[in-house]
Amino acid sequence: MSSISDFKGKSARAIVEMALEKAREHESFHALLSLDEKRALERADLVDAGKLKGRLAGVPFIAKDNFLTLESTTTAASHFLENFTAPLQATAIEKLEAEGAICIGKANLDAFAHGGSTENSAFGPTKNAHDDTRVAGGSSGGSAVAVALDIVPFALGTDTGGSIRQPASFNGVIGVKPTYGTVSRYGVVAMASSTDTIGVLAGNVDDAELVMDILSGRDSKDMTTLPDFFKPIVQLDAPKKIGVIKEFMTDDVDAGVREQVTGYIEKLKAQGHTIEEVSLPMLKYALAIYYIVVPAEISSNLGRYDGIRYGERSKDAKTLSEVYGLSRDAGFMPENKRRIMIGSYVLSSGFFDAYYLKAQKARTLLINEFNELFNTYDALIGPVAPTPAFKLGENTADPVKMYLADIMTVPASLAGLPAISVPAGLTDTGLPVGVQLIGPRTSDATLLAIAKGVSA
Repeated sequence: MSSISDFKGKSARAIVEMALEKAREHESFHALLSLDEKRALERADLVDAGKLKGRLAGVPFIAKDNFLTLESTTTAASHFLENFTAPLQATAIEKLEAEGAICIGKANLDAFAHGGSTENSAFGPTKNAHDDTRVAGGSSGGSAVAVALDIVPFALGTDTGGSIRQPASFNGVIGVKPTYGTVSRYGVVAMASSTDTIGVLAGNVDDAELVMDILSGRDSKDMTTLPDFFKPIVQLDAPKKIGVIKEFMTDDVDAGVREQVTGYIEKLKAQGHTIEEVSLPMLKYALAIYYIVVPAEISSNLGRYDGIRYGERSKDAKTLSEVYGLSRDAGFMPENKRRIMIGSYVLSSGFFDAYYLKAQKARTLLINEFNELFNTYDALIGPVAPTPAFKLGENTADPVKMYLADIMTVPASLAGLPAISVPAGLTDTGLPVGVQLIGPRTSDATLLAIAKGVSA
């Protein structure tokens, strides 16, 4: 895979034209929903003329199609927003473009980012970069595949419960979910506001680190953003103490996954890090907590899509009630509807205390367990997912089985912790396996430095 450093001193137009050609060459993987050739080439010419400079001058990238971008549609992979042209641009895009980066197109995703396979896209699934009979992972599947196929050196994604880390693992690339609030969410279609994070998928740790350095920092348009704490670490000052999460290394995890994660742990030991087994008893409740809290926030955030304020309006509607009902029925995918119904149920009178309130209390207990471990350990480690990429269509008829693919990623999201997916190796069948490093809040740079030490 190409690195950002490979493009230094080269013609930006030639680089962008090559990226666009690769995108067309790999069209069968359906990683992209659209290309913005005209604007990309115009910006490339500005770079070549010396009128556009920066740390990413002339470097092409792809944005997940839930980022608002100027002069192009933002569909969130849904029919509801199929013709929506954004009146503004996401802060993350603005920051990258200020450094000379060039967005060449928008990546496929699960509609409104609801899913773990990119099979819930209204425009068809994305195929895995290593095996086109398998899923790309989700919801940032298109972004992961675009990087794995070397169309671009990095892509933007969103991670609410694993949507960057899991597709990164399935496609053998780096996936960074930062501390909650590290990167502005302004101009990004909301899923669940208390766990949504903006991150990056890249071919190597150095590129991911550079892009995160550019993206991080406070934004007056997003009051959840943190002061800019992200400072790249050239080299760790000392070996770290890392805990292996016992609950993530059981016999229920695919043998090939455990083998690759164990091999990565041995590399950490060779780097001088201290490795010990740790336990997080609350992990067994994390998925249940997530699928109560997150659908509740989804049902609230999707309330604005009614065919009047946002989204395509049904032409068959004759009354206001039908405008709402028919527009939402046609605009949302089945998984969107499922999560809206679950969320509305747990927030309804009589069930709020029984489900939502209890889930939030359990979430606090999970956060406390993490904090207790981080009093002793610098980072935690385990697999990203219990299996490699599964077959297309294998889990679509069983929502619970699909949700279980998130079992190892949702805990860090619920706690607002930084977590990264790093390629650990391939199974005997040639499928990538990712290892997950989780750290305390604002330890993002340390996690990347640990990963950089192993890959060096």
